[in-house]
Amino acid sequence: MQKRSLAEILTGAVILVVAGWFLVHAVTGSGRSLAGGPGITLTARFDRIDGLGAGADVRLAGVKIGQVVSQRIDPQTFLAVLTLRVDAGLNLPSDSSAEIQSESLLGGKYIALVPGGSDRFLRDGGEITITASAVSLESLLGRFIFSVTEMNQQRGGDAPAPPATPQ
Repeated sequence: MQKRSLAEILTGAVILVVAGWFLVHAVTGSGRSLAGGPGITLTARFDRIDGLGAGADVRLAGVKIGQVVSQRIDPQTFLAVLTLRVDAGLNLPSDSSAEIQSESLLGGKYIALVPGGSDRFLRDGGEITITASAVSLESLLGRFIFSVTEMNQQRGGDAPAPPATPQ
């Protein structure tokens, strides 16, 4: 076995330190944390959550205030039940709503909270009862194509025949 030179060992150590620094920077810069911070746990029920999973952002006015902790199906209602962890310092009114929104056409999804006007506030373990499910891009495109096809068929059936050309 060959002896490793001191330069090779030092180079390897520097590479490991830099890789560790990048990992720490990536975790802290993404807004995610290694341990659960202080917050309250809320639940929300949705008809469909299309591509939203644990770790997705929870935002209020575009600012990240928490994340989705877990998802499951309610066996009685067949609704998707999301567990959210949000900043404990916020006093969200009890009539606040939760909407699933897309970051972009190809981007991920997140939960957008819209505060209500109630004098009562959501507490730890509370439920957001007003929800808006994810909009399926495929469904919207299908409806658009169907409506354009229908419109073209109606125009084709109602339009007078073109005049015959003399020969």
